[in-house]
This record gives sequence, C-alpha cells and structure tokens, in this order.
Amino acid sequence: LKNVSVRPHATDKSTILRASESGSGLARFQIKPEIKLKAILEISRTIATATDLDSMAERVLEGLFHIFPAADRGCILLRDHDNQRFFPKAVRHRRADDQEALQLSRTVLKAVTDNKTGVLSADAANDERFVKSESVSTLTIRSILCAPMLGMDGGVIGIINLDTQLAGQMFSDEDLELLMVIAGQAALSYESARLMISHVEKQRYDNEMEIAARVQKGLLPAKIPEVPGYEFFVSYEAARVVGGDYYDFIQTSDSLIWFALGDVAGKGVPASLVMSRVCSAVRSTVEFVTDVADAVHRVNHHIDEAAHDGRFITFILGQIELTENLVSFVNAGHLEPLLRETDGTLRELSAEHPSVPLGVMDDYEYQAIQHHLQPGEQLILYTDGVTEAMNEEREQFGIERLKSLILDSRLNPAELGEQILKAVRTFAGQAEQYDDLTLVIIGRTP
Repeated sequence: LKNVSVRPHATDKSTILRASESGSGLARFQIKPEIKLKAILEISRTIATATDLDSMAERVLEGLFHIFPAADRGCILLRDHDNQRFFPKAVRHRRADDQEALQLSRTVLKAVTDNKTGVLSADAANDERFVKSESVSTLTIRSILCAPMLGMDGGVIGIINLDTQLAGQMFSDEDLELLMVIAGQAALSYESARLMISHVEKQRYDNEMEIAARVQKGLLPAKIPEVPGYEFFVSYEAARVVGGDYYDFIQTSDSLIWFALGDVAGKGVPASLVMSRVCSAVRSTVEFVTDVADAVHRVNHHIDEAAHDGRFITFILGQIELTENLVSFVNAGHLEPLLRETDGTLRELSAEHPSVPLGVMDDYEYQAIQHHLQPGEQLILYTDGVTEAMNEEREQFGIERLKSLILDSRLNPAELGEQILKAVRTFAGQAEQYDDLTLVIIGRTP
C-alpha cells in the first residue's frame, strides 16, 4: 500500500463541490429505498465473505466496484487506535495495467474527518478550481467521491475514497448519498467484527491465563510437611492472574526439610516463567546437594545461564536439620527474615554483608546463616507484597507495622499468618495492589 499518499498543503488545490448532510442515520438520504436496500445487501454479502479484518477492506472495495461502475480506483483508510492516524488498508484499480500512485486530497480528507460528511467533485478535470491541483492534472482525475466511516460512538474510524479517470464517467449527488449509506454499513460491519474479534481474543487470553494459573499453582507444593514439633504457615496471592513470587517446601529425608522463597523482578506472565525456572532449578538441585551455599550457587549459575531478559530474583533458600533443630539459609538479596524469639523480642536474621540477587553475578560466593530454632520461636519470611501493600492514600503498610504486629502477638504460626494477612487487607482497603504477596512462617511448638 505504499502507492497511496496525501498531497502536501502547498500543492493541494482541491475544492469541495458538494457535501452530504452531517449527522447519523440512513433515513436522511433521499435515494430510492430499493436502491439503498440492494446496495446494503450487496455490500453486506460481500463483507460476509471476509475471513478477518485485513480482508474486509478488500471485500468492501470489491463490492463498491460492482455498485459504482464509474469508479476506476478506490482506497479505504482506517484510523489506528493507538496513534489516531489514518493508514491505507486497501487499494483497488479497475484496470490491471493501472498502477499509478493514488494521491488523496488533504482538503477533501480534512472536510470528511472534521465535518463527518461525504464530499463530491462532479468533474474535477474540467473545473477551473482544480487547474493547479497536481493529482488532478497528472492523474487525469475526472470525479471524486469520499465518505467517512462513522463508528458506534460517532467518530470517524475510516474513509472510503473513489475516483474516475475517464471523461464522461462522473459521479452524481445520488452516488454520494449511496456511498454514505454503504460507508455507514461498512463501518457498522467493521466495528462489529472488530468487537467480536476483540471479544474472542479476550476469551482466548483469559482461558490461557487460567491455564497458566493452574500450571503455576501446580509448581507450588501440594502440601506442607507435617513434622512433630514444628508448625508451618504459607500464603501466596498473585497481584495478577499469574505472578512472580515463589515458595517451596521439599523434604529430602526424614531429618531434612528444604524451604525456599523468591520474588522475580516484574509481574505477570514474564515473571511467572522465570519463577517456574527457579522452581525447577531448586527442586533438581536439592535432591543431590546438601550444603545450602553450594545449592544457591548452583541455582544462581543455572538462572544466569538461562535467558531471563535481565530479570533478577531476590531469593532465600534454606534447610531445617530436624535432629538438631538447626536452620541454615542463604539470603540472595531478599528482605531479611524476622525471628520472633521466646522472650518476645524480634530481630532480623542477616549476614555481615548483603548479598546480590540471583541472576546478577554468576560467580558470586554466597554465605549461609545459621540459627538453632528454639521451642516457641518463629521465623517469618515474606515478599515485598506485604510491606509495600498500599492503601487508597498511596501509603505503604511498611516494615514497622509488620514488626509491631508480630511483637504484639502470642499466636501460633497459622494464627499469626492469618492475622498479618487480615491486617494488610484491612490497611489496603479497595486500593489496587501491584505486588505479589507471599508469607511463610516456620515455628517450633513451645
């Protein structure tokens, strides 16, 4: 469609000889009802053969060439929904040897779009007002018809332009009114098809997202280990249908339980794909590696080698050695876990130096943190969906609210977890949340 252009202002001398009435509705046209009906049926039948929006414009022009025998060339412009600019969707020449460039009058197009009316040039080649028009003189245009395609909201969604080149073949006022009728029908069909396609695409997208959500849910542990002397709580809420948060519990022996928590940079499908890779890497690694730091190093190497579009993952991988109640974990750039001790104090378990997230440095040497979990102690791990939850005033829940809530609590992990979630939801109210929220609590029974 590169052979369509709009003449610049300096060379566009076109003059509008006739304009149709503005407004909507087909009844205002005075053409005979049987002619109007026949045209509508013919163009509707032609449009019905189109298999998609791309071919619909071609079918409309095909029908117009049957309805208007005088038309030598035709062009349909459609408005781009993103930048609101018109672009040529279809061009048709009656004669196969006619490959001249089709130049459209800026004056005519402006009148059509501004006034939402059709325009007619009865005999452009012989009208003195077109003497200086470059397209008329060089392409011997005799007559022009141009009509807007009005959408359901009354806006111009497209333009139909027809012209003749042979002397004696000129459009009439009735032709203009008929083209307005057809343009209205074409616009209605186009809008209906576009909405139907949009609806079908949305249904397909929703179905795909439901499948993705089920697949992602299947990556999370089906059940949490039940171990005498320990209590666990987990909660995962994606901000969208699928998310980039991740947690896991893997019991590799009677005395060893692995736990993991991660947050992929970004949200939605891209983050969920990276999360699935992390999940796979963790589960395959902990089956044959017993050292936590070594396991994280291997997972990091796997993530760094894979294509992940520059996304990094804040991550915690740890293990509970049940015979000694020893918790060992590596924090790869994630929020510091909170430890609620038996005397009611609360502190962050952190290394001497902060470490980097997964996917940033392939050869980074991670250091493990260890703590003997005492009866009654609770280890709280969370993603930023907890502390960065925002209310309608765009205020964040914050780490201090979370710490205060934990300090004031004397609840077991399940009760504490539900209390934290309730507090976050109450704080957020009806405000839309943009971060996935994951909460994991590991506790020893008193």
